[in-house]
Amino acid sequence: MAVETDISIEQVLALIPQQSPFRFIDDIISIDEEKISASYRFRKDESFYKGHFPNNPVTPGVILVETMAQTGVVAMGIYLLLKQGRSVSDLRRMTPLFAFADQVEFSNIVLPGEKVITRGEKVYLRRGNLRTRCVLTREDGEIVCSGVLTGTGITG
Repeated sequence: MAVETDISIEQVLALIPQQSPFRFIDDIISIDEEKISASYRFRKDESFYKGHFPNNPVTPGVILVETMAQTGVVAMGIYLLLKQGRSVSDLRRMTPLFAFADQVEFSNIVLPGEKVITRGEKVYLRRGNLRTRCVLTREDGEIVCSGVLTGTGITG
């Protein structure tokens, strides 16, 4: 089997299984075998803002961690598996699961309408597990949160 070498950002985006209203990647800025960078703008009408918190909405921390996971584990995992020669049909049958979060720290909040940048750096990919060190920042580079995330893919 020939290994795919030219993998486009559009191809990776098309294979991300999370969709609206639970997809937190608008665009992949850059990707290679060691790192990824993606962006997302939190829309003012996101459903979770209605209850978190009424009259003073902030993006829930669990959503920020999910944003990092979708970039650093799911999108990067798709890219790496394509680079290893996995087929698009194999990846479409796979369910990526967020398996572990470590050293997660929050240092700021994200308000409705703000754009964030997630950067992930591969720690390892082995035995079907991808571990990445992720940092989520505002557009100006101010760190919002960071952590080490691990995910795996289950074929259905």
